[in-house]
Amino acid sequence: MEELVIRDADVVDGSGAPAYRADVVIDGGRIVSIVQEAAAAGCQRPKARRELDAEGLVLSPGFIDMHAHSDLALLRDPDHSAKAAQGVTLEVIGQDGLSYAPVDDRTLAEVRRAIAGWNGYGDDIDFDWRSVGEYLDRLDHGFDGRGIAVNAAYLIPQGTVRMLAVGWEDREATPQELDRMRQLVAEGMEQGAVGMSSGLTYTPGMYAKDAELTELCRVVASYGGYYCPHHRSYGAGALEAYEEMVELTREAGCSLHLAHATMNFGVNEGRAPELLTLLDEALATGADISLDTYPYTPGCTTLVAMLPSWASEGGPEEILKRLADDDTAERIRHHVEVIGSDGCHGVPMEWDTIEIAGVENPALAGYVGRRLDSWTTARHLLLTDRLAPSILQHVGHEENVRQIMRHRVHTGGSDGILQGAKPHPRAYGTFPEYLGRYTRELGVLSLEECVAHLTSRPAARLRLPDRGLIKEGYKADVVLFDPQTVAAGSTFENPRTLPQGIPHVLINGRFVIEDGHRTPELPGRSIRGTR
Repeated sequence: MEELVIRDADVVDGSGAPAYRADVVIDGGRIVSIVQEAAAAGCQRPKARRELDAEGLVLSPGFIDMHAHSDLALLRDPDHSAKAAQGVTLEVIGQDGLSYAPVDDRTLAEVRRAIAGWNGYGDDIDFDWRSVGEYLDRLDHGFDGRGIAVNAAYLIPQGTVRMLAVGWEDREATPQELDRMRQLVAEGMEQGAVGMSSGLTYTPGMYAKDAELTELCRVVASYGGYYCPHHRSYGAGALEAYEEMVELTREAGCSLHLAHATMNFGVNEGRAPELLTLLDEALATGADISLDTYPYTPGCTTLVAMLPSWASEGGPEEILKRLADDDTAERIRHHVEVIGSDGCHGVPMEWDTIEIAGVENPALAGYVGRRLDSWTTARHLLLTDRLAPSILQHVGHEENVRQIMRHRVHTGGSDGILQGAKPHPRAYGTFPEYLGRYTRELGVLSLEECVAHLTSRPAARLRLPDRGLIKEGYKADVVLFDPQTVAAGSTFENPRTLPQGIPHVLINGRFVIEDGHRTPELPGRSIRGTR
C-alpha cells in the first residue's frame, strides 16, 4: 500500500492551467497517482497507509527560490525554517559571482571576508571542501549524513573564479589566465553546477570585460547551463546594462537569467516598460531569457559594495587600508557622494536611503535598524566591523515591481540574506507575499499564474526533468496552503516572523512542515545539472 494520499486538494499543478480537485497519492518520494474529482465521481478512492484531509487547501509544486544566499545557512542551520516554512523546496545558491567553491586556501579566506555581510564569517563552518563537486557532496552529507533542510542547486561564481585565476587586480586577464578560468568553469559544470553567476557591481568580478565573460559563457553553454548576472547597473545606465547582458549571451549562444531584475533609484521610476520591451524584442528573435524578482521595493546588500571599484582593488585588506587613510577615504567619499560610485550603480549616494541590517561586532549593535546620516558614520562602521555590515537600500518603485512580475518569463527569487539582526523580510516572506498580497489582495497575478511563476518556470530554466509540476512520476516536492489566509508574517520591523497559511510542505515525499511546524526531517540534497 502506498505511503500517503492527500484527499480533496484543490490542485494548482504549476502549468498555469485552471485548478482542479483531486486525491494525490505519494509513495517512494514521488507522485504515483492523481485521481481527479474522486469523491464526486463515486469511484473507488485511492488508499494509503496515511491520509491527509486537504479540504480547503491548494496543493501546488514546491516553490523554487531562483536567487538565494543560503550557501552557509544550509550547513549551519538544520531547521532552516526561513525557507522551509515558505514552501521553498529548492534554492539556487552561488549567486552574484561570489561564493565558496571553487577556492584554494587563499581565496577561501578572501571570499569569507568579502561576503561576511551575506553569510557571516563562517567561523562555525568546517570548510572541508575546495571544488564545486566537494561542496555539493558536503550539501548531500549535510548534518550527520542525513542531508539538509531543502534541496539546493549551485551556480559557479565568476568573481570567485577570477579571484583564483587573476586575483583582485583591475586589468584584463592574460590568455593563460583566461584558459585557467575556462578550465575552472568547465570543471564546475562537470561536477554538477547548473550555470554561472556574476556580480558585476562587486569586485573582483566587475573587473572582467565583456569579451572575458563571453568566453566563459561559451563554456557554460556547452554544458547546457545558463548565465545569471547581477549586471553592471540597476540605477544610472540600467537599461544599457540589461542590453549588454542580452547581447553578450547572444554572442556566446548561452541562456540568460537576469538576477533580481529590478529598475531602482529615482532615474528609473516608471521605466519598467522599457525593460520589458527590450526583453520582448530579444525573445522574439529567439533569445532564451528568464528573470527573477522579489516582491518588495528596498534592496539588500553589503555596505562595502557601495564603494567605487578602484577602492576595492587588491581585496579586503587593501580596502581597509584605503579606508584608514584620511586622504584616500576623502577620495572615496567624493566618488560615493558626488560622482556616483559604480558600486552604487552610478547614482550619487543619499545616505538616508541606507539602513543598517546587520553587524558582526556586538559593540555596534545599536546601529542596526538605523538609517545612515553621513559618510563619516559609514566609514566608521566599515572599519570597526571590518567590512561586515549588511544594509537595506530603500530605492525601489512599486509600479516597476508589479509590471516586471507580470512578465511571461518572470520567476520568483528571494535574494534572501539571512545574516544580521534585522535582515530584509524577503528572506522569510517572499513566496507567501506573492501568494497573499500580490495574488489574493492586489490581483496582480491569478493564483494559477503565480504558482507557475514560482514552480514550473524556474524548473524549466534549471532543466529539471521531474520537478516543478504536480504530475504522476514527478518528485513529491509539494506545498499545501490556504489561499484565503496565506501571507508573509515577516515585516521590516519584525523580519524573522514565519508566514501563515502554509500548514504542510513535503520534499522528496517527506514532511518538512507538518501542521504548521518544522519536523526533524532533512530530505534536501544537491540538485546537479543535467547534460
